[in-house]
Amino acid sequence: MAFTGFTDEAFEFYEGLLADNSKTYWTAHKETYERCVRDPMIELLAELEPEFGAAKMFRPYRDVRFSHDKSPYKTHQGGYTSSGFYFQVDADGLMVAGGMYAPTPEQLRQYRAAVDTESTGKALEAIVDDLRATGMEIDGDRLKTRPRGFSEDHPRIELLRHRSLYAHEGWPADPWMRTREVVDRVRESWRRLRPLVEWGSEHIGPPDFTR
Repeated sequence: MAFTGFTDEAFEFYEGLLADNSKTYWTAHKETYERCVRDPMIELLAELEPEFGAAKMFRPYRDVRFSHDKSPYKTHQGGYTSSGFYFQVDADGLMVAGGMYAPTPEQLRQYRAAVDTESTGKALEAIVDDLRATGMEIDGDRLKTRPRGFSEDHPRIELLRHRSLYAHEGWPADPWMRTREVVDRVRESWRRLRPLVEWGSEHIGPPDFTR
């Protein structure tokens, strides 16, 4: 079926889950999750697939084996493409992102080598600047000091500090999200993110969302 939008029930479902992250709540509202969150996201990702590649959804259940937080359910629903585009719905609204999320040690080494290299490093710097200029927020895990082997006065030291690097933007829950305008907004945002995603794919390989 064609995507028609996210209803208010989707955001209300996550508001309730934030207040009561329990199996009792989940079981009582599972039909709402499937109808208002899961199914619309499947339809949305299917419409974007011809341009951005096959997409998958994360499981809604948290892996609590090694976590102090034993809450059983994620308070958002994310979907992603293998190349590095990301979409999310939660109580606050919608969010899109793209970039380098959880690199392996070898991917991080390759990333820093590419940032250190004049041509590829300047290309990434220009991409990041362009995304900021369009209103995207640049984020990611960063070292507080310089990475080993690089000087503090390196011209791209801020990029070198990143252990993950992605850009994102979001929209608070709003009536337009009940319509197909969501498809257009996500598509336009992913197109703006494409240079960052393609830079990462070329120089360090695609992200592994399962890590």
